[in-house]
Amino acid sequence: MEYVLAPSILAADFKKLGAQMQETEANGARYLHFDVMDGEFVPNISFGMPVLKSIRSATNQIFDVHLMIMEPVRYVEEFAKAGADIITVHYEACQDVGATLEKIRSLGVKAGLSVKPGTPVEAVKEFLPLLDMVLIMSVEPGFGGQKFMPAALERLREIRGMIAAQERPIDLQVDGGVDAGNVRDVLDAGANVIVAGSAVFRGSPAENTRAFMEIFQERLQ
Repeated sequence: MEYVLAPSILAADFKKLGAQMQETEANGARYLHFDVMDGEFVPNISFGMPVLKSIRSATNQIFDVHLMIMEPVRYVEEFAKAGADIITVHYEACQDVGATLEKIRSLGVKAGLSVKPGTPVEAVKEFLPLLDMVLIMSVEPGFGGQKFMPAALERLREIRGMIAAQERPIDLQVDGGVDAGNVRDVLDAGANVIVAGSAVFRGSPAENTRAFMEIFQERLQ
């Protein structure tokens, strides 16, 4: 299994964003995670397409876009044009989940589906044939820097079991409160794509990225 670190720029210092992105890329982070919030689906507002577009040429990292917005189908085409490689939407935010995922795939972009901590993971099952990734939230979405919810571990195990029954690989991502101290438990539960914000960008992004990559490397030996 391939393990991937996706630093969340929500926790970055935007005065130094270009340099911090490059630090994470140079030290092994293949993805860059964008938490897009509309102030309606979640009680916060972050950033949108212009940020993706402006930094797309500054990195070769895969742009992993997490849309925490109502009816994201309205905007997926614009995010794809801005440089998104993966677009993840929320089950709870879509009137027609299947149509939204099909729209994303029609754009040549990988499709992901996320569920909030209070939503049964069974909600994802019927959509697995349309998915490239499942995202399990380990905090309530909306703000960075929150504490990891241990109940997410069992949810990860449940989803990993569902994925195993599919005939193709599907990534399992976790987002919220993951750091070098608990990431081994998260990997044990079946996640292979790790979103980390504060744990990467607080202090030295280079050193923090290397710490995650060393833990991933342990798994491959």
